[in-house]
Amino acid sequence: MARRVVVVSGAGGFIGRWSVPRLIGGGYEVHAVAARAPGGELPAQLSGAEIHYADLLREESVDALMQEVRPSHLLHFAWVATPGAYWTSPENRRWLVASQHLLQSFQGSGGIRAVMAGSCAEYDWSRVGVCYERSSPPADGGGAALTAYAECKIAMQRALADFGSVRHLSTAWGRIFFQFGPDEHPDRLVASVIMNLLSGREALCTHGRQIRSFLHVADVGSAFAALLDSVTEGPVNIGSPDRISVAGLLEEIAVQIGRPELVRLGVRSAPPAEPLLLVPDVERLYNEVGWRPQFGLHDAIADTISWWRQRAGAS
Repeated sequence: MARRVVVVSGAGGFIGRWSVPRLIGGGYEVHAVAARAPGGELPAQLSGAEIHYADLLREESVDALMQEVRPSHLLHFAWVATPGAYWTSPENRRWLVASQHLLQSFQGSGGIRAVMAGSCAEYDWSRVGVCYERSSPPADGGGAALTAYAECKIAMQRALADFGSVRHLSTAWGRIFFQFGPDEHPDRLVASVIMNLLSGREALCTHGRQIRSFLHVADVGSAFAALLDSVTEGPVNIGSPDRISVAGLLEEIAVQIGRPELVRLGVRSAPPAEPLLLVPDVERLYNEVGWRPQFGLHDAIADTISWWRQRAGAS
């Protein structure tokens, strides 16, 4: 069997950690790159992986890592991800440059396949409802405002494809839609609503008519592992074919917790540019990659509530 050694960047992050169990189960030797200082607590999902502490924004650190590991595969999640701030952060441009160097260093050390994480923010939300990888228009500053995050992700996807074509490197790009699950940042929608309801506080929300596609974060990580392990190239939407309104999602959370009266829809204003319909076409993920989720929406919500309940010590 060909050598299967993968470097996973951002492996301690919300999504990256969940790719590791499937990669190990698939026979990969996993080298997980974490930003935390040695001695810090790492996610349980990284058990079985070799841990590396490296600053991926420093070229010499990246080169040393690649020369040490000499991976055959690269799964790249690391990027600025602070809720709210990442849309406009100047760190996006630093990560664009750093990711390009990471790719070059990986290929130069003998790498054969690279998969990187993108975003549904790459699509022009003012002109699409259902997003198709090969035909939906990108966010280009024409139909909708182009954020620094979207601009840099679009640039990195194109750089990945061009580099792969010139250097004969197999590449793919996973465009993440909407996810939730254990250890999500408490300022994000699902986590904040669950915490409020478990504490007996009202959850103040927008109208909730937005139609979305949601996945449990473990399934997002698993989908990336499957994409890396496939021969599929180019952009691939990472999402679910199931559609649900945000109101429907929040109502299901409230029913499972037993506090439906605490969800207050329509109290907050929705962002003016937020589309009512934003969902992925997942034909490539389902039929080319051959991936399926582990969690249905009901069980994904139940698992997430259970995690937050245990953390909060609620009964």
